[in-house]
Order: sequence, then structure tokens, then C-alpha cells
Amino acid sequence: MELGIGMFGDLAIDKNTGKIQDTGEKLREILEEVKLADEVGLDVFGMGEHHRPDYAVSSPEILLAAAASVTKNIKLMSTVTVLSSSEPVNVYQNFSTIDQISGGRAEIGVGRGSFIESFPLFGYNLKDYDALFEEKLDLLLKINTQENVSWKGTLRPPMVNQTVYPRAVNNGQLPIWIAVGGTPESILRAAKLGLPLILAIIGGMPAQFKPHMDFYKEQYLKHGHDPAKMQLGIHSHTFVSDNEAICDGYFENYAAQMDRIGSSRGWAPYTKHQFNGGRSKDGALFIGDPSAVTDKILHMHELFGITRFIAHMDVGAPDHKLMMKSIELFGTKVAPEVRKALQK
Repeated sequence: MELGIGMFGDLAIDKNTGKIQDTGEKLREILEEVKLADEVGLDVFGMGEHHRPDYAVSSPEILLAAAASVTKNIKLMSTVTVLSSSEPVNVYQNFSTIDQISGGRAEIGVGRGSFIESFPLFGYNLKDYDALFEEKLDLLLKINTQENVSWKGTLRPPMVNQTVYPRAVNNGQLPIWIAVGGTPESILRAAKLGLPLILAIIGGMPAQFKPHMDFYKEQYLKHGHDPAKMQLGIHSHTFVSDNEAICDGYFENYAAQMDRIGSSRGWAPYTKHQFNGGRSKDGALFIGDPSAVTDKILHMHELFGITRFIAHMDVGAPDHKLMMKSIELFGTKVAPEVRKALQK
């Protein structure tokens, strides 16, 4: 099982003044953090796309290209690229460029987007939410496998024998993951196409998602794909500290960000009871000391048979020093214990 770190580039917001952290400062911190993730032997680094004032990264590709220059081994993926409001030709070209810079370490995670700010920003109509993703995924997959592309859709002009360069390192093909939040239609799409699936589990109890994973496996096999090539991942909020006071105090950062998001979605204020429930054995928050986080990841492997776990670590913008320590512990304490247990 691969183990990685994921981020959205949350900007710190002063609770007293409301002042938002400087974007450049945050981006430089992220690059230090991904460099450390590489140095401690983690397998994957993921960066998401957002177009809000409380996130620093609107273009994962640019951040990942910068990360490619300060890392040696870690895979670099988007978590996620909002494909519905993106141009598939540019998406492929940007990630194939990262792939060339990094020596074949680029991957794409695509999704429809739970945040919809990019649709009006780039001139797309939300009524086409599903159709845009379906069509653009079809084009992206064709570009990924064919150097010369002829394609026709309904929402984008056709391509007639067009060449797309540069090509990715591995015969021109990039790994493309489908990132979902639990919508059965999205899971079925990934299974039909035989594409790797990464499921965001950020609330409730992970066990509740087992039917989704079982559905994917069933449909993947039903559509004739090689079970040996099946890849399943989860992406969950994580923070590691060997100091319980720090883990407990992280509630302030976490709740503040949940409430910022929830204010536009009609969510009730996030409570300490929810936080503690999420941290419990059956909850979806991987927040605790290395031993507790190790045990929960191993439980996810036992429950779902996952091949990748992405620890989303920067919710609410924890202090940079605490983030560095969390990544260090994840790479030097959690990852070795998970790998050791899975080798038995």
C-alpha cells in the first residue's frame, strides 16, 4: 500500500483580526513540506484545486512542477483537478510536462468538484455539471492513449487529427485516478473504465463506505478488467503528533475551516463532540499519535483492501512547524509500521 500526503493549501486566518496569510509564504511552506515528505520516504504527494480566498492553490500543476524540482522519488498528483471546468488538452500537457521534469512521477486525479467556484469563473454552466465531466474525461483518456487525436463531443469543439505534446514518459500515458465523494454514478464510471478510484472519506464512519468500495470492485470485474491492476485509495483528514495537547488543540484550526466551508452550505457549526467522535476508533479523522494513526490505516486496509492512503494534513492551516513534525512522524513512525504489518 502506498502512503502519501495531501493538501489543499489552506491559508492561515488570524481569528482576532481576520487577516489572511500571505499566499507566497504559504506556497514556500508547502514546498518545504513536500520536500520533507520525499526525504522521509513517502510515496505520494497530492495537491487540490480551489478558487477561494482561504486556499493558496488554484493551479495544482504549477505547484507540482515546483515540487518536482525539489524532490527525487515521490509521486506528484492532483487531488483533484476539476476536469469539468478545465481544458483536457491543457490538463494533459501540464501534467506531461511535470512528468518530464520529474522523470515520470506525475499523476492526475480528476473529479467533478465539490467546490463549484470554477464553473462561473471559467464561464461554464452548472446545468452541464455531469455532462461536462463525462465528455471531458472521454477526451482526456483519448489524449492519454493517442498521440494524434480525432474526437467529437457536444460541449467542446471537435478535434481532427490533432497532435498533443509533450508526451508523458511512460509511452505517453499518465496514471489517471477518478476522485469521488461517494456518488454511485461516479464510482460506476470509474469501474466501467477500469480507472483507479480514490474515495474521500472525511466524515461519519469509514465502515459506512464499504458498500461503495464493494460496488466498485464488483463492477470493475464485471466489465472485464484485470483484478491484478485494480487500485483503490482513500483520502482522509489526518494530523500526527506525539503530544496529545497538540492533537486536542488542533480542533480550533479544524473547526474554523469546517465552519468557513459550512457557512455557504448550510452546515451546523462544527463541534468538539464531532471532532472527538471522528478521532475515535470508528471515526473518519486520522488525528492522533503515530500508533493510533497506524492502527486506523491498517484497519482501512483490512476493511477496503486499499492500495493507497492519502493523509490530507493541512485542514485549517496548522502551524508550519507542526505540519513539518506531522509529516516527519507520518514518514518515520507511521509508514514503517504500516509497511511492516502488511509484509507479515
